[in-house]
Amino acid sequence: MNKDLVLKIKSNPKYQELVSKRNSFSLKLSIFILAMFYTYILVIAFNKEILATRIGDGVMTIAFPIGAAIIIISFLTTLVYVKRANGEFEDLTNEIKEDVKDLI
Repeated sequence: MNKDLVLKIKSNPKYQELVSKRNSFSLKLSIFILAMFYTYILVIAFNKEILATRIGDGVMTIAFPIGAAIIIISFLTTLVYVKRANGEFEDLTNEIKEDVKDLI
């Protein structure tokens, strides 16, 4: 890749904004998901009785719906990231491309 092009892109304030926003957003979502997973595992490790509580008269415990909710929330956070990536982040990327178009 052309070194001038790389320097032009890296020095572009929109590129720096894109990197900052993308990293911040992905870090927040990652911490949220990891906190959910680790909290679930810690409850299993240190207080099994909470998750062993039966729901109704059947054999299902409260652990199953909570585990399923964690997985569903993980998918939903992925969708939130994809929506933002295809919207705001893609718009910034296109603006950066327009700014460096003359060097390509």
